[in-house]
Amino acid sequence: MSCWPLWALSGDDPMRSSSLSVLAISIVLPAISAPAFSQTETTLDPVVVSGGLTPMRAADYGRAFSVVTAEEIEKRGITTVQDALRAVPGVSVNGTGREMGQVRIRGGEGDHTLVLIDGVPAAGGSREYMFAGLETNNIERIEVLRGPQAAFFGSNASSGVINIITRKAEGTGYGGQFELGNGHNVSAYTQVRGQNGGLRVSFGELKDNGHDLSGSNGEKDGMSRQWAQLSGDWQATERLSFSMLARWADEVHENDPEPDTGTGTNLTNILSDDPDSGSFRQEHALSFAARYGRTDERVVHHLSVANVISKSRWYLNNVPDRAETRSLKYRAEIGLDGSVASAGHVLNLLAERQLENFIGAYQPLTKRQQSSFAAEYRGNLADNLSLQFGLRHDLNTVYDDFTSWNAAISYQINDQIRLHASAGRARVLPTWSELYTVTSNFVGNPNLKPEINNSIDLGVEFSTADGRGLVDVTLFKERLKNEIYGVSNGTSSSPVNRVEDSDRQGVEVSGRWAMNQQLSFGANYTWLDATEWDGSPEIRRPKHELGLNATWVSQDDRLTLNGNLRLVSGNWDKARLSTGTVTAKMPTYAVVNVAASYKLRDNLTLTGRVNNLFDKDYADAWDYKSPERNIWVGVKADF
Repeated sequence: MSCWPLWALSGDDPMRSSSLSVLAISIVLPAISAPAFSQTETTLDPVVVSGGLTPMRAADYGRAFSVVTAEEIEKRGITTVQDALRAVPGVSVNGTGREMGQVRIRGGEGDHTLVLIDGVPAAGGSREYMFAGLETNNIERIEVLRGPQAAFFGSNASSGVINIITRKAEGTGYGGQFELGNGHNVSAYTQVRGQNGGLRVSFGELKDNGHDLSGSNGEKDGMSRQWAQLSGDWQATERLSFSMLARWADEVHENDPEPDTGTGTNLTNILSDDPDSGSFRQEHALSFAARYGRTDERVVHHLSVANVISKSRWYLNNVPDRAETRSLKYRAEIGLDGSVASAGHVLNLLAERQLENFIGAYQPLTKRQQSSFAAEYRGNLADNLSLQFGLRHDLNTVYDDFTSWNAAISYQINDQIRLHASAGRARVLPTWSELYTVTSNFVGNPNLKPEINNSIDLGVEFSTADGRGLVDVTLFKERLKNEIYGVSNGTSSSPVNRVEDSDRQGVEVSGRWAMNQQLSFGANYTWLDATEWDGSPEIRRPKHELGLNATWVSQDDRLTLNGNLRLVSGNWDKARLSTGTVTAKMPTYAVVNVAASYKLRDNLTLTGRVNNLFDKDYADAWDYKSPERNIWVGVKADF
């Protein structure tokens, strides 16, 4: 983990040191644009969503979003962020094994989604974040913002933003959990909170024995992840507070590689069963933030600095790739007609300086810098009508200047019906590998232009008169310009920008219903039409994804049972057959997971879960078999 002075943001420093959709929740969420954890964070109404430069009420928020809470994660027995995201409409999770778990929002590429952990980019150097073994042990909630968010978060927030918010010190105590099954998952924490601040230390290890990805009854392809996190906050004076976050993770993955040709037509017989193939990844993040001002004042100032480093290496490479992002950010909240907490009209201003560098096994050290200036207006034009508008201008040392924007509106027709709509424009910078990597079968293209995404969506939210049910339906349409794709000359491939546009459109549906105090149901569905310029389907973007779940809680609140069904249909992928590589449709599949927990005492809980209950043979990517049925049991304690 590297620490560095603010002057290093200039780039002149020659030294380099070696994150069920619930549409409204009754908790206060901090602004995800800043990595601040101060207990004096802005508090508005009980229901708040962090979807811009400052928090705001969910009822006033016009963009499409979902929140997966810690309570839902616990009741459903969800242990990985990948599985939590599968419960969100508009989000597709697939990949070639656990080490390449890709997340796509609204049919965009994996690197079109910006992943944050506590408001800080999860991957350095604008890299695509691979969720892999990221567990939910230390997670408070996961926020998913769909559609372009670059006006608030910058490049790569094109399809959306995923903000993973971790637990902070809520009191003084310690605890942990242990789970045993096809491996083990253990975590522990200790925390302390005083009158003016708090500190929390948490750490853990996941060891998954895995399964044979090739499906040829060979050795298991497992993974392991060790992680640690330190977070703290301090109220120095009545108006001045500080916060910090330090995060570290180390992953090792086993994998079966794809050969250049294959001899078969089913899903699992083309991969090579290779016990020596795999990769490792490391994540380092360090951030500090300061806040000056109270919420009963008209202006509140925020200053934050962050450093994020990502390292990765395939076993065949001698030198790991290293990507780094350094950022300095200032943000001001201004209440135009009152204090920040009570103003009906708010103006937020942002100034940010960012430096990225990358060095890899096949490319030299490369750098790029960007200065950004953004403004967001948020106003309640009437008791039932709210408007949000954001504008951002990026000054990049490598690419042309770019202006991104986002506009949204929310209109509460009556107590049961709310309309929401948004539109936006965002840019995605080419990856370092696409630009500069040169190998025997791949040649980068330093002349690539950034991809540009234009989007519009319209939704309606229905709630029952008794407040026990809620359904949201959102229609969206997006158009991608300058799409980057690969062109082969027979011996090697190279990325180029497509002249024609690529279109994506679809419908996102989510709902929940509490039948009574004990039994509740949830559902999410996505219909996606993602096509290439010539009308052919985009690969690894299922046309239909359906999720259903039911939760039952005993009257004494001790026993919880949960069942979850996931149905996927209309997924296409590149298939390596004996006759060559073709785009082929993959089989439809349905997977059922169940989970249970029982409170022995208020602070001691037994847990159990069964993944793939009916031992379904399925795959999300051609040739890569998904896990068989596996059973896990565990215990959780808090003192």
